Amino acid sequence: MDKVKQRKKRASHGYPLPQVAALAYRWSEAGRLEMLVLSSRETHRPVIPKGWPIKGRKDWKSAEIEARQEAGLVGQITRKSAGHYRYWKRIDRQFVLVQVSVYPLEVRRQLDDWPERNERVLMWLPPEDAALLVDETDLGALILDVAGDLRRRHDHATGLPERTGEPAATTT
Repeated sequence: MDKVKQRKKRASHGYPLPQVAALAYRWSEAGRLEMLVLSSRETHRPVIPKGWPIKGRKDWKSAEIEARQEAGLVGQITRKSAGHYRYWKRIDRQFVLVQVSVYPLEVRRQLDDWPERNERVLMWLPPEDAALLVDETDLGALILDVAGDLRRRHDHATGLPERTGEPAATTT
C-alpha cells in the first residue's frame, strides 16, 4: 500500500496524521530573537518548515532535514519536541487532521543553494510577528511560548535581568 493510501486509511479511522516541523530561530547582531516563516508551496500561506516523518529516522532528524530542504538551514536542533499543533490538510479531495510535533532549531548558517530555494519566500521576523502571520492559532501560541523560553535562557546566559513582560522604566 502506498503512503497516500496508508495516510488516508489512518485518517479515516479517526487518527491524526503525524508530521514534524522545525521552528527555526536566530539571534540578530543586535541581540534580538528572530523566527523563520516561509511560504507553503501550494497555497503560499505562512508556515514553518514541516513534513512527513522519514522512515528509519528520529522525528527531530526528519524536522532537521525538512529545514535544510525547504529553507537551506543548518544548525542545532533540539531532540525533544517543544510541543505540537494541529491543522487540516487537503489530501486529494478530502481534508485530514494532522498533528505536527515541533522541534526548535538554532540556525547557525544558511546554505547558498537548497532544493526548494525557488519555490518559497523566507522571512525572518520577531516572534510576535511570526505568531500573527501563521494561520494556526496553536502554532502561534507555541511560537510565543518557545520565544519566551529562549529569551529567558539567553538573558540568563548573558547576565541580563530576567524579562517580566513590563516595559523598562525610563528616566528623564
